[in-house]
Amino acid sequence: MVYDEPRKVRELIRRGELSRPTCGLAPGYAQANLVILPRELAFDFFLFCQRNPKPCPVLEVLEPGKYEPVLTARHADIRTDVPLYRVYKNGALTGEEKDISSYWRNDLVTFLIGCSFTFETALIRAGISLRHLDEGKNVSMFVTSVPTIPAGVFSGPLVVTMRPIRREKVVRAVQVTSRFPAVHGAPVHIGDPAKIGIRNLAKPDYGDPVEVKDDEVPVFWACGVTPQAVALKSRPPLMITHSPGYMFITDLLDEDLSVL
Repeated sequence: MVYDEPRKVRELIRRGELSRPTCGLAPGYAQANLVILPRELAFDFFLFCQRNPKPCPVLEVLEPGKYEPVLTARHADIRTDVPLYRVYKNGALTGEEKDISSYWRNDLVTFLIGCSFTFETALIRAGISLRHLDEGKNVSMFVTSVPTIPAGVFSGPLVVTMRPIRREKVVRAVQVTSRFPAVHGAPVHIGDPAKIGIRNLAKPDYGDPVEVKDDEVPVFWACGVTPQAVALKSRPPLMITHSPGYMFITDLLDEDLSVL
């Protein structure tokens, strides 16, 4: 089945009929990472995003208690329209949920953060194949040794996605993704994973492993799962996020977020 319209995909998710990573769904439409926090932590997190725009480019911030993202997906419901959520309490992952309505409070502030799934359609159109899509897998994600810039109570390591790119296509991949700064933009590292603290590409911290062939180079982009690594270190009393790879699909076209 082809899932090509954001609204229809969200309806299936809301009804519990679609529960899988969202890479490849609604091609041509922007996807978003999700962070939900109590209002008293919202300014600190917004400042964290401002200081770390590569992993945390903000697409929309909802008013406290609001759950309809009117700027990016009118009539959607942030409590039900993500295939899988994660709930962190005091820095511990306490569970994964398909619906967070029971957790909802009037003081919760939602952040939608750009996702690199958004620029994958542009990469494919440029003739760059993506192995995780070809193999029906989630993208590989790694916690690095690169620190983010702290803000208020929030600090922690940068998380990246990795995609194997054929050597002759690496420059083109950089050019294509540079057009999308609102969804992480150009890579943060190309080549030797050890230089950013990654020991084994076959064992990602999140997502699925994929092979890097002899004629390919591992290319790393900043990732919106970074706030989840930050939650483990900063230990906010409550943070609700998407499960890595299970994104919120917006009504924005990919090209709406392109700068060129």
